[in-house]
Amino acid sequence: MDAASEQKERDKVWDLIKDAHSAVLVTVGPDGVLQSRPMGCLQKAFDGVLWFLTFRHSEKIAEIATDEHVLVSYADPAKYEYVSVTGRARTVDDPAKIKELWTEGLRVWFPDGPDNPELTLIVVEVDEATYWTNAASLATYAWKYVRAAVTGEGAKGEEIVDTNKVRF
Repeated sequence: MDAASEQKERDKVWDLIKDAHSAVLVTVGPDGVLQSRPMGCLQKAFDGVLWFLTFRHSEKIAEIATDEHVLVSYADPAKYEYVSVTGRARTVDDPAKIKELWTEGLRVWFPDGPDNPELTLIVVEVDEATYWTNAASLATYAWKYVRAAVTGEGAKGEEIVDTNKVRF
């Protein structure tokens, strides 16, 4: 894939996640079990890095310190749009960046505001994103259902939705 096509696919990922208010961050717990939790999205632009705000003594920070591999998942079921992002996470203690990304809506979770010394950022450097969009129409879905019921042959994912993997 040429550079222009790669950038177009990366822009598509941003287009799919830019209006998200929350995502699910999945980390690896100390016992190897996956741990997930909703996180508020802070993105104002996207250059292959995702930003999240948290308290520096949270369990997720300890999990990231042990295993940097994470998954971030976005969903807009009303539009049948889904994005799964894998990458490597780390913490960043940058009060200026916290202020840059701060919105007053965050005060619900962080009532002391952006100057709270307990705040830290999680930065996820994206390795790959997979997205699913353009779900089949009801008629197409119904046809695939009938075909599956009659022939026993299930639909393939690409017959129901557009999907693509994007490397960063």
